[in-house]
Amino acid sequence: MEAYGEEAAQALAELLSLSRLAQGDIVVVGGSTSEVQGERIGTRPAIEVGEALIGGLLEAARTAGVTLAVQCCEHLNRALVLPRSVVRARALKEVTARPVPGAGGALAAAYYARLGDEACLAESLLAEAGLDIGDTLIGMHLRPVAVPVRLSVKSIGRAHLVGARTRPPLIGGARAQYPEERAR
Repeated sequence: MEAYGEEAAQALAELLSLSRLAQGDIVVVGGSTSEVQGERIGTRPAIEVGEALIGGLLEAARTAGVTLAVQCCEHLNRALVLPRSVVRARALKEVTARPVPGAGGALAAAYYARLGDEACLAESLLAEAGLDIGDTLIGMHLRPVAVPVRLSVKSIGRAHLVGARTRPPLIGGARAQYPEERAR
């Protein structure tokens, strides 16, 4: 279990470093604890795996000064677990449910429990970066334009890992010029 948390912390820290996020930005994480254990998504949710992952993810997010949002599974329409203060500050649409391992996912359930009274679900958001652990399809919660980020950590446990950052759309056309750091 400890290795899962360490791999998650390393992967998220690397993503955040490469993404150059600002203080208070949001990083969305989707994760299948079943996939981490080498099983098919949704077939073996494990709260202890979720707790190990959340420990590492929160460590990296806090160090970088960003907010963690955890995507629930499709049984809760891929709603997101966030601190209530962030939901209110960003005027996100709050929805009512409590994720559990069999409906929402073990990762979301672990984060919801960790947040305590501050736990809240939002229907959707547009995050500045994201980490997908086990092909959970987080793209619907990323700002346009999403750019893949190749990480040195390729998996957590046995789950495939994909990182993404976002950038503003490039507008203009053939004569437009872009600041070099924004065009990548």
